[in-house]
Amino acid sequence: MTLNRRNLIHASGLAAAAAVVAPFAASAAADTTQTARPGKPGTATPGADVAAADNWSIFAGRRVGVITNPTGVLANFHSIVDDMAQKGVDVRAVFGPEHGFRGTAQDGASEGTSVDPRTGITVYDSYGADVDQYVGFYEKSGVDTICFDIQDVGARFYTYIWTMWGAMQAASRTGARFVVLDRPNPIGGQARGPVLQSGFESGVGKLGIALQHGMTVGELAKYFNAVHLPAAGLAPLKDLQVVEVQGWRREMTGPDNRESWILPSPNMPTPETALLYPGTALFEATNMSEGRGTTRPFELIGAPYVDYRWAEALNSKGLAGVTFREAYFQPTLSKNQGVICGGVQVHITDPARVEALEIGTHMLVEAKRLYPGFPWRGDAGRWMGLLSGSARFAEQLDAGADARTILDSWRAELGQFVRDTRQYLLYNGPR
Repeated sequence: MTLNRRNLIHASGLAAAAAVVAPFAASAAADTTQTARPGKPGTATPGADVAAADNWSIFAGRRVGVITNPTGVLANFHSIVDDMAQKGVDVRAVFGPEHGFRGTAQDGASEGTSVDPRTGITVYDSYGADVDQYVGFYEKSGVDTICFDIQDVGARFYTYIWTMWGAMQAASRTGARFVVLDRPNPIGGQARGPVLQSGFESGVGKLGIALQHGMTVGELAKYFNAVHLPAAGLAPLKDLQVVEVQGWRREMTGPDNRESWILPSPNMPTPETALLYPGTALFEATNMSEGRGTTRPFELIGAPYVDYRWAEALNSKGLAGVTFREAYFQPTLSKNQGVICGGVQVHITDPARVEALEIGTHMLVEAKRLYPGFPWRGDAGRWMGLLSGSARFAEQLDAGADARTILDSWRAELGQFVRDTRQYLLYNGPR
């Protein structure tokens, strides 16, 4: 996921407005919210399981199009599409995001349009689709309700939330109902990092949100509906419903009540990967390998010119929740493919204390200080601008700023984002 040719697509400008969001099993005009009931300690029940337990009544009499991928499953690991079709929901179409409906494609790729052999439902390739294309999909398939159910990982440059945003714009234009089956944010509900600035919109960041946005997809949908649809010149959705997660709080991290983690994309193999991703994915903007083509992407970081000094320098910082092991690896794909790289593996020692952006920033600062061979990927830090949200990060790093200066530089804009989004939150806990 993150940067590639297909997802450097510019989005429209921003402003503020308000709208009404209807909860599950309530009128859209009522603007009440379903109260999450606690499940087992340390577990959460996703919105899909809540809706399935009610025999999918939320879709009764509707012609449904589903946006999902392999993470769109129930507690028994059955696909929501398969379960809906078996139980009589009129599913007219599936819309596949980056990596595809069944998850077979690598980053920057999708599975194409085809007929699903199990259900006979047409699966439309919607990765990279613009709003006009979504409208065309809706009209061709005859859907009047869009269901979104994908596990996000909480980073602005993870593209599934922008799939949702495009689908919401098309729903506004066609009058379609929009239902989000919400899932926990696996890296917690705390916002961190810089906010995307005007001029740096792309397929990995289309709206002005924090890099680690600290929201669930349901909360983002409410925020997008109230603020960003009007800013794009579109009417807020008249019928937006969020089926809330039961038993989730903002301090909770990791998967929900399932026994194992389901990869949301091919290079997101573990919950630990997701915790580190908002920080270590910044290495996508450099010539260093971010671990693609290894079994530990975004945990193994390195390049042919890196030696033991990087691990030593990073461990001397005493960063909370992690330790750095000197590591050597040979990526089988992507940057430095087939080349032996020196670097580090980031080992999580205390998940509750991990601050991914602090970790990633220190790693970048020390790599820049230690190795003359460390350059930006692309045109003068442009890729870092798209990932971080402005030119500031690359400029500060090139100027020799220390990690604390860089981290402090976005404090004010982050605080404003937290204040602006507070009214759209559905779950309790620290922000």
